[in-house]
This record gives sequence, C-alpha cells and structure tokens, in this order.
Amino acid sequence: MHNLLFYWWTCTRIVQFLFRGTIAFCLTIVFAGPIVSAVDKADSPDKPANVPSEVAGETEDTLAGHSFHGEVFNEGPRQKAYLMGGTGNVTFPVSTNDALAQQFFNQGIGQLHGFWYFEAERSFRQVAMLDANCAMAYWGMAMANIENDERAAGFIKEAVERKEKASKREQLWIDGLDKYLSSKPKNAKNAKQNYIRSIEEIIFEFPDDIEAKAFLAVRLWQFKSDLPITSYQAVNSLLDQVFAANPMHPAHHYRIHLWDNEKPERALKSAARSGQTSPSIAHQWHMPGHIYSRLKRYSDAVWQQEASSRADHVHMMRDRVLPDQIHNYAHNQEWMVRNLISIGRSHDALLIAKNLVEHPRHPKYNTAAKSGSSAAYGRTRLFQVLQRFEMWDELISLCETMYLESTDLPIEQDKRIHALGVAYFEKGNVTQLMAQLVELRARLAQSQTEQTTAADKAEQEAKEAKKSAEEIDKAKNAARKTFDDRIKSLNEAIADLSACSGLLVGTTETAKTLLGQTSGIEKDRIARLYLQAGDHLKAEELVQEAVKSAKNEVIPLANKIDILFRIGKEKEAREAFTQLREISGDIDNLTLPPFQRLTEIAAALELPADWRVARKLADDVGDRPLLDSIGPLRYAPSPALGWTLPNANGESVSLEQFRGRPVVVIFYLGYGCLHCVEQLTTFAPKTKNFSDAGISLVAISTDEINDLKKSLDAFQVEGEFPFPLVSDAELNIFKDYRAFDDFENQPLHGTFLIDGDGLVRWQDISYEPFKDPDFLLKEARRLLQLPAGLTTPNLAIRPDEMP
Repeated sequence: MHNLLFYWWTCTRIVQFLFRGTIAFCLTIVFAGPIVSAVDKADSPDKPANVPSEVAGETEDTLAGHSFHGEVFNEGPRQKAYLMGGTGNVTFPVSTNDALAQQFFNQGIGQLHGFWYFEAERSFRQVAMLDANCAMAYWGMAMANIENDERAAGFIKEAVERKEKASKREQLWIDGLDKYLSSKPKNAKNAKQNYIRSIEEIIFEFPDDIEAKAFLAVRLWQFKSDLPITSYQAVNSLLDQVFAANPMHPAHHYRIHLWDNEKPERALKSAARSGQTSPSIAHQWHMPGHIYSRLKRYSDAVWQQEASSRADHVHMMRDRVLPDQIHNYAHNQEWMVRNLISIGRSHDALLIAKNLVEHPRHPKYNTAAKSGSSAAYGRTRLFQVLQRFEMWDELISLCETMYLESTDLPIEQDKRIHALGVAYFEKGNVTQLMAQLVELRARLAQSQTEQTTAADKAEQEAKEAKKSAEEIDKAKNAARKTFDDRIKSLNEAIADLSACSGLLVGTTETAKTLLGQTSGIEKDRIARLYLQAGDHLKAEELVQEAVKSAKNEVIPLANKIDILFRIGKEKEAREAFTQLREISGDIDNLTLPPFQRLTEIAAALELPADWRVARKLADDVGDRPLLDSIGPLRYAPSPALGWTLPNANGESVSLEQFRGRPVVVIFYLGYGCLHCVEQLTTFAPKTKNFSDAGISLVAISTDEINDLKKSLDAFQVEGEFPFPLVSDAELNIFKDYRAFDDFENQPLHGTFLIDGDGLVRWQDISYEPFKDPDFLLKEARRLLQLPAGLTTPNLAIRPDEMP
C-alpha cells in the first residue's frame, strides 16, 4: 500500500513540477552564489532568500532542505552563530568593512585553535553571511574541515574565486591551503612539506603574525607521521614567540600536544593556562588532563576533564546539540571515569558512566556498535566501575535494565556474561555462576564453528578462482583470523569462571592451573584469587606487579595491603598503607569492598577508623574557576518550546495537548517535498506501533493551510492520515526548534521526541528527513525508561534570545 500510494503521489506531482520547473530553475540561476544575508536579500524575513517563493517545493537543481550553494554546504552548521565570548584572545585581521564580521572571524580562529571545528565553521559561515565577498571566510570554512578533504576542497575553491580583493597576506594563506588540498591526493608527504613552507613564507613576509607561528607549530605536530619532528624544542621555541606576544594565546593547547608523549612535564605551564585561555571551549579544558594523567596526577586530570564536560554540557543544552555531535566529548567522559576509578571517587565514576549510557542514540552519531561513541564507551566504563569497586549487587541489578541489557553485539554480550559470572562468584551463587559458564562455552563452540565455516568457504572460493596453494592457505588464514581475538577472549573468560567455580567447590589446585591461563584481567584481582587458592607467593607477585604498573591508583594499592597483611607481612603492609594514605584524599566510600577489607587492618596497625588524609592542592595548576560556574556536571534534556498551530480545518493543535504523553514531532517541508513524502508515508504505517508504546505523532509543515489540505489528500490512507498535520507557514516554530538554515533563510527537516514532561529527549535536524521509524521507536522506548530524576530540565533559550 505504501509503494502504491507513493507511486500515485509521484505521478500526480510530475505535471505540477513540469509547469513550475522552468521558473524555479531560472530563479535558482539568478540567486545562486555566495552566502548572503537572508534578511537583506529576501523580500520578507519570513520568506527564504535564494529560493522560489514556493517553500514547499523543490527546484530542478536543489532538493528541499539542501543548500543552494552545493553539497559542501549541506553538512556542518546551518544555524547562525553568535558571539560566545571565552573562545580565545586572538586577532586575525581580514579584508572586510564589517566590524561584526571581523569579530566572528576572530572567534572562528579561536575555535580552530581549540579544535572546535563544527563551531568554527559556523562562525566563518556567519562572516560570509555578513560579508559575502570576504575570501577568508571560505578559507576559514576549509580550515574547519582540514580533516575532511572533500569539504575543505569545496570551501577553498570559493575562497580562491574571491581572493583578488584580499590582501597579499590573505592570498598567501589561501594559496597555501589550496595547493595543499589539491596536491595531497597525489603525494601527501610532499603536500604537507610544501604547506609547511607556505606558512613559513607568511612568517617571513609578516614576522609579527603570531597566528602563522601558532598554526605552523600545530601543523608540524600534526604532520609528524610523514614529517618527523627532529627538534621538539625548536617547535617549543616557536610557541614561545607566540606567548611572548600574547601570554594567554590559546596555542597553549598546541604545546600540550607537542610534549604529551615526549616530556609531559615540559607542558605543565601550558596545562595551567589552556582552559583559562578559552573557557567556553571544552577541549581547551580537556587537554591539560593529558599532561596530568601522564604524570599520574589523576586528581588534577579529573578536574580538567570535569571542567571540559561541564563546558560541553552547557553548550549542548543551550544550543540544543546531541552529545555525540561534539568532537571528543565521549572520549573526555570515558577517560574521566577511568581517572575517577584511579582516585577512588566511586559515586561520580558511576554517575558519569551511567550518563554516557543514557545519552540519546542516533544511527549516525551514537550506537552501541560505533567505536568511540557514548553508548560504546558508557557500557564499557560502567562494567569497569562496577567491577573495580566490587559493586556486585549493582552489577547484577543493572544487567536487568537498559544500562547493561543483553545485546546482539557478540563481543559485548560475551563481556556481559563474563561480568555476571564474576559477580555471582563473589556473591557465592554457584548455580548462577555455572549458568554463565555454560553459556560462554556454548558461545565459544558457536564461534569456533563459524570460524571453520568461514575458512572452508574462503578455501573453496580460492580453489574456484584457481589460486596457488600458498594463496589458498593465505585466504583460509585470513578468514580464520577474524575470529581469533574473540575466541581468545572467550577462552580466557571461561578459564576465569572455571577457576572461580573451582574455588567455590574446593578444587583449588585445578583453580590455580586455570588462573594461569588468564590474561587481560586486572592482576590485583587475579592475585586475590590466588590468595583464596592458598598460593601466597603468586598472590604477592601479581599484586606487586599490579601496583608497579598503576602508580598512584588506590584500588591496586588497597588490594596489596590486604594481601600482604593476610600472608603475614605486616611491616610491608604498613608501608603500603602509608603510601595509600598519601593519595587517599579523594576516596569517597570506605564501605566498598576494596576499602572495607582494610578496616580490621587499620585497627591492627593502630590507624584511625577513617584513615583517609586530605589531599593537598597543587600550586601549579593556574587560577581555576569554580566548576559550577563552567556548567552542569551531567547532560540532561532541555524543555521543548511551546507552539499552537492550525490544522487543515483551521482548528488549533498545540504541544500542550500532548502534555503527559510522549510525542514525536516531525517538521516537513510541504507537500512538494518528495523526501518528506517518503518520510511521512514511512512513519504513517507505524502510527499504531508508536501508539501502543504510548507515543503520539504530529507533523508540522511549511504549507499554508490550503496546501496542507493537498498533503492530506495526497497522503490519504483508508479515509484519513493517521496523525495530525499542522501548518507553520510563517516558519516561526521551525526557527524556534532550529530546523532552519539561518544562512540561506530556508527550513530544514527535523524530527523530535518530546516526553510527557515536555523535554526534548531526541532530535534529528538535517538537510535530509529522518526515515527510520523503527530505530526511533526503539530508542524512544529506551530513553523513556529513564527515571524523572535523571531528566531535570534546564532553562529553555529561544534562538533569538541567545547572547
């Protein structure tokens, strides 16, 4: 029915497009060109510039929602920039008579220095909107996409076309980047070398250009895989020239990168200033955490990472951005969890790991299968927190929730079963431990069968292709190799749980043999198992190794104290306890097993019941603001803005009508948008599925009321369309929800999940409509499981109220 309906609709629309296509095409040709100020160029601020007056339709060359300036402008920010403040004290003069354009350009440069590329591109787009002939605006857009060759090449082409009106210095910047991008596909190493030389030429011609020196320093570091740095100190001296002119230049970020894996102590001064140079840029707060982590100063690293997360959170909530749309965010959070474990802050480690799992998932940005995403990191770190702090009841409980639910991802499910087995062992539940062990053995057998099948298939295909014997063996081995890591991991997990079961039933010698087959498991945990098996020498050996490889980490040291004391080495235990007390100031819960086991030992050694010692604050970390002044500790959804709009009959429909019941709100671009028709006719058959889950649907159109009736006629299914369609012809609600391109003054596709309390739990804003209702339904069910206490609303800010 769906396909027939769409086919019928398409046929009826072709005639309309044939009649208006010529006019639309001509209008597109007339108005095509650089980004211009929509308010200045449009007949009315409510009507799109550079586009025919029929908002609902598509031109012959441009699909609805797509940029009128080419595909390169489809991705990236489509909403206007604003002067944020706190993006770095930089000045990069460009040829423009618009003072505001210059301010946005400076902001974009500061954002580039902070690797905040998405927002940097937005700032440079704002420059182009204010001054369409500013060639450097497009250079900036290319710089913001330096890791995306295709988009960068598209932007630098626009800069080259406008460079005649630019200064000599600007032309050098443009030509250098243009030659780099055009020659890189042919010979990347030579392209990088020539690009370095082009920046050196700018410095020679304009020796006071400290931005050139800053960018030269970061390119030397970024290109080191092809162009090894022969003198790190020489690059450091280049940065010294920048800081001599501007002590709080955001290039402190670059000094941290330079020394991170070399001599991290040489970047301590920059670590104390990086975040302070650009307090609105999360990555500038994050980077000092690298230095402090390398130096095993985990408390200082956590402070930096927490500052980074708070800066990101305030940006997400203010500007309505999904967490995983932000570069580096998930990495910062997961590293912070690791460091929190190191210093014993169990509560915050658990809170942040769970918050990562709670984050909205999106097929493009965040799925459990996507490496580096919040979903993947969150699950991994949550298991780690629960296991390291030995929160066995919590682990078992969370495995029955969305946090650690069963998954179709084989390796992740293997880990879940293994973790449950360990938890049941620690609880003394032999029956459940054996159940996990049986399941792991079945999964190993299945994986081995799949490996054999894959190898046989590869062999058969190679023989059919008449390959040599050597090539056949190579094909078989390649097929088998794809299963090796998982099979190895499963064997180790089975050995671990088998040893655990042996300890519970009394077969200690077998258990010790099996423990010798494990690797990739924390040595201090294995040491405790050897202690339980009566092998004191092995227990001491492993726990000593664990502490040696985990300097300044509290849990391995706590386990060392416990083991040493229990094998009769009281003097060594006392010495280890002295070391633990020196780094104990952040431990937040002495009732957790790793620390609870020390209660009797502390008494025997005549130490206080609360043996923790307050941490001494470092005096080399710079002037740190209060963390609460930077932003909230956790991401939480923001309130949806209210609306009341007419349907085809002129009757009012409002968001308030859905109060108490979740609703999916779809913003579509009128009856003339082919992709919107596909979207709505994909969602329509799923209306009952959403309803059964307690979720309503409503669609907001760019159509006038009369044209809205045409949509209803076109979409008619068995008498009527299954959910309301309402008109926002003035596009006010599109703008409120940021489903709008401020640079080209045209509406965009948008899909939002709003819960019964009026909070936006999920969103998709794009040049393409979201057309996967099954994904959204599954994600809605997951998100709506979260307790209300986890979704404390934040202040709603309309786009026109932004600073």
